[in-house]
Amino acid sequence: MFDFPVVGPLSKEDAFKALQEPVRAEGVFFHENALDEVFRLTEGYPYFIQEWGYQTWNIAEGPDITMEVVEQSTEIVISRLDRNFFRVRFDRLTPKEKEYLQAMSSLGAGPYRAREIASVKGVKTSTLAPVRERLIRKGMIYSPAYGE
Repeated sequence: MFDFPVVGPLSKEDAFKALQEPVRAEGVFFHENALDEVFRLTEGYPYFIQEWGYQTWNIAEGPDITMEVVEQSTEIVISRLDRNFFRVRFDRLTPKEKEYLQAMSSLGAGPYRAREIASVKGVKTSTLAPVRERLIRKGMIYSPAYGE
């Protein structure tokens, strides 16, 4: 009865279309390097693309959305994501899930093997598997490959 399609990251081409096509009718144009920067910052994640598109539209003073406009919008976007996207989700986590994320963040830029996170926590990988699975289901982390 209900269909819930999974929406993953957009391809670079689709991300560019998502940004460019809605504004084209208004005579607005994203510069190529601005599109590249939004894609780099969002990694194709649709919600983030939407937020950057919205903020660059609001900041642009003319028909061109340049790299400078994207750079100006970035601080606003990150602040809004922290308040409206991440904070809401983070507040819903259990203490164990928050501890798992803290261990991940202590490792720096990822991806990580599950055993690396377990090592930071000083526990066996198998004890963290249920926590990891819940975080994946909640959309707080993703697994780019098995065990990562």
